Amino acid sequence: MATTATKPIEDIERVVIRFAGDSGDGMQLTGSQLTATSALMGNDIATFPDYPSEIRAPAGTLPGVSGFQVHIGRSDIRTPGDRPDVLVAMNPAALKVSLPDMEKGTTIIVNTDEFTAQKLKRAKWSSNPLEDDSLNKFRLVKVGLTSLTVGALDELEDLNKAGKERCRNFFALGMIYYLFDRPLEPTVKWLESKFKKKPLLAEANKKVLKAGYFYADTVELFTHVLRIPPATHMEPGEYRQISGNQALAFGLVAASMKAGVPLFYGSYPITPASDILHALANLKEYGVMTFQAEDEIAGSGAALGATYAGCIGVTGTSGPGICLKSEMMGLAVMTELPLIVINVQRGGPSTGLPTKTEQADLLQAMFSRNGESPLIVLAASTPTDCFDMAYEAVRLATKFMTPVVLLSDGYIANGAAPWRIPDESELAPIEIHHRTDEDGFEPYARDEHLARPWVQPGTPGLQHRVGGLEKAELTGDVNMQPENHELMVELRAKKVAGVAEDIPELDVLGDEEGELLVLGWGSTCGSIEMAVGQWNAGNDRKVSAAHLRYLNPFPKNLTDVMSRFKKVLVPELNMGQLALLIRGKFGTDVVELHKVQGRPFTIAELTDAFRANLEGGAS
Repeated sequence: MATTATKPIEDIERVVIRFAGDSGDGMQLTGSQLTATSALMGNDIATFPDYPSEIRAPAGTLPGVSGFQVHIGRSDIRTPGDRPDVLVAMNPAALKVSLPDMEKGTTIIVNTDEFTAQKLKRAKWSSNPLEDDSLNKFRLVKVGLTSLTVGALDELEDLNKAGKERCRNFFALGMIYYLFDRPLEPTVKWLESKFKKKPLLAEANKKVLKAGYFYADTVELFTHVLRIPPATHMEPGEYRQISGNQALAFGLVAASMKAGVPLFYGSYPITPASDILHALANLKEYGVMTFQAEDEIAGSGAALGATYAGCIGVTGTSGPGICLKSEMMGLAVMTELPLIVINVQRGGPSTGLPTKTEQADLLQAMFSRNGESPLIVLAASTPTDCFDMAYEAVRLATKFMTPVVLLSDGYIANGAAPWRIPDESELAPIEIHHRTDEDGFEPYARDEHLARPWVQPGTPGLQHRVGGLEKAELTGDVNMQPENHELMVELRAKKVAGVAEDIPELDVLGDEEGELLVLGWGSTCGSIEMAVGQWNAGNDRKVSAAHLRYLNPFPKNLTDVMSRFKKVLVPELNMGQLALLIRGKFGTDVVELHKVQGRPFTIAELTDAFRANLEGGAS
């Protein structure tokens, strides 16, 4: 429906909105619908779904709060925003958890029906914040979301009270749609499709969505309707909203189709990597084979077996699963097969913070196998970049006949952004040739990239031995001679090092030389680039940035780039793992910036670090 707002409409550049409530309040669903609608309107978006780590924490408690933050804008949006401009708090716990992130003047919409004495106590409030002066610095909007929802559904006698109350998230969404001039039709169509077999639920949620919209219009809650015009910086093309995990799945399938080789994905479910398996399981029409294994070892073993059979073999996990896959990864190094291992990192150690983000598996990816076992290590930088790096993982693994580890993390895996769907002609060639000619065949003879031939088992005349014991040069027979082992170790290392000639050189954002370079990797990309842009717009002393997507080997111009700056700052969501690698490999001193809170860097944290380093006080 077109806007029916009766209040003045004011155009704005951007807004950050957070929904927060219990894990059963539908905050992720509400946020994803706002995201999808905004994407359809042509806005740039970035999201941060924040799940509780407990599967079902007690209702109304602080550990049970689930949040979804979305940053909507007409300009280039790279992060979900440091702090919300608008908070929708469904209960006292949600308000308490979110308050530290609120600034003076933030609009807070609260569900007053939930602020009972019992629920305030459960959320550890000593008094009711809606009745004292603790929220005076905010713009507080009190709405009885639960009672208004139930009232809007009086006519639906077949739906019980509990069922009606569960629709209150769509009342809140309707209000936000009014306040920010969003159309209702996309969500109405989604509800009709989602609840196709449950028309009563579809009708209830549609009624509530519209009730929230018109409630915001008729009462004097807001003086203006705020509109974010479509983004103008985005490249022309067909776009869709995509999460990092979806993009990983699509990138793997695109590479499989481009190469003309079937894709096999063997995995054991683990947060936050499970969605890759879910996405690929729905793509069987593209020749995708998926296998939900009984454990991590079986998943990686099946994937390696599929690779040996000539498929694009992939296994995925999160941090705790990598150690269990290390034996198969080492076997892939020894047999020189292009196994691809995806690690969607999360907070650790052990099971740690299952639903929170971290970048602490870099050293694990580099060294978590016995012996000298180098492999290629890549890292995706944004949700949409997950497509490109999954595709690149397949290209490099099959070209160099070596395993690849692709690092993502919970932040970009669950986050969403607009993705321009590429034309097939834009994708780099992936040429896979399974050897069939027996003339002059040697299993470990090498091409110009030091890659050995890829032979499907059962190919006449090309029988050869595989396994974990050291291979003889050329023949691949078991060979324990000291000189042969040293030669094979050096060849495998030289092959991975040679990948540096096949990957892009490191680009610099900003001045090519200067006082401070901010060197990041993985999901810190958006925060760093927005922080650098914001800093340079308001300061004479400029900051530059460079971002690593290739971590083993590094881009061949990395040392040259670093040498052109007086200081190199390395922000990481760990305790300094990339910094350790750079010092060890190049002897270059760098300034470390750590964060291990299960959350990404904010722009303010980074610009504070820029200021401290330019003033000379940081260490």
